[in-house]
Amino acid sequence: MSLRDCVPLLRRRGERPKIHVADLLGEAVAGLAERPLRTALTSLGTVLGIASLVATVGISRTAGAQIVARFDALAATYVVAEPRSDNFGSSAPKTSSIPWDAQARIERLNGVIAAGTLSDVNVSGAIVRSVPVRDPLDPIEFQKTVKAASPHLFLAVHTRLATGRIFDQPMNDAAAQVAVIGRATAADLGITRVEQRPVLFIGDRPFEVIGIIDDVAREPDLLDAVIIPNHTAEALYRLGAPGSVRIDTVIGAARLITVQTPLTLDPVDPTRIQITADGEPTAVRNGVQSDLNSLFLALGLLILAVGAVGIANITLVSVIERTPEIGLRRSLGASRTHIATQFLTESGLTGLIGGTIGTTVGILVTLGVAAGRQWTPVLPPTLPLLAPIAGAIIGLLAGLLPARRATHLEPIEALR
Repeated sequence: MSLRDCVPLLRRRGERPKIHVADLLGEAVAGLAERPLRTALTSLGTVLGIASLVATVGISRTAGAQIVARFDALAATYVVAEPRSDNFGSSAPKTSSIPWDAQARIERLNGVIAAGTLSDVNVSGAIVRSVPVRDPLDPIEFQKTVKAASPHLFLAVHTRLATGRIFDQPMNDAAAQVAVIGRATAADLGITRVEQRPVLFIGDRPFEVIGIIDDVAREPDLLDAVIIPNHTAEALYRLGAPGSVRIDTVIGAARLITVQTPLTLDPVDPTRIQITADGEPTAVRNGVQSDLNSLFLALGLLILAVGAVGIANITLVSVIERTPEIGLRRSLGASRTHIATQFLTESGLTGLIGGTIGTTVGILVTLGVAAGRQWTPVLPPTLPLLAPIAGAIIGLLAGLLPARRATHLEPIEALR
């Protein structure tokens, strides 16, 4: 028996009519089914809002996971070995701590991708310039950091060249007077290409520039430095031993490498080697993930608010068009609560339908973006369940104002 059949019987008994859940849902479904196009357009706002919310959350989680994974891989696979300082703050003798063949020794360890030595070179205040003779009227000279490196250092610190090449082992063995410079140094000296074999001068000593570094993931100081081969620094500037070893490892091998490196570099007294390894950067990772989630969540909520306004507008128009129906229901004994419940149920169902469809669309968009970028899709496990509920809640909230307006219609005025 429908609500319309129950109301006259209840009035004859002198009782307040009661509305049943089954009747309420039936009336709501019937009301929505009578206007399928309007229902579809009303749900469209929720579909777009929920789809945007799910997609933005899913894409932000997926993108954040990729960024964090790359950051973790960069930080957790880098090991630095240096001579340990004594109790008085002076460094231990480098000749007995890090040998010249440290690169070859370390690269024999399992789990090492690349290793290279890096040292600060004391050039006694020599100025770096791009012309052989100093011109007092137009000096093109700079106080630059000069560093010595083994050839594989550039692999260990993830260097990307803008042009040219890096020096190799034969150049290092021959103490060739060649140099690789960072992009900041190249800009200062006015060197953009290396095809013409440009030369820079450290003091009065010429060095052929064979490569320009465009970017480096680790050791950003190299972008504003001049890097020369190890044995060149040994021959020209009396570098006694490498200052440190930079090691790039596979994921998961850093802890083992930190144990093996001191024994490999100094078997006589491994305690003279100090190891620095970046652990799992939890705080930074969580900060990156939180910032991405907040940004995309705010965008999704904004779009969802637009959808809620659309539901409210359409529901309000529906109240206006159904004014005679509301008057008839009130004259037959329907209370204000019945009328409000009727419209709230319709708007809630509209939001639930839109939320369900929107959730599906949002998940498909997330999967599509992840597949296109060859990422692993990441979605919160509760999102597919909570998003349709969020759509229903949005629908209920959007229907509050129209339902309130419907309950304040007087039966006589409504019928008139």
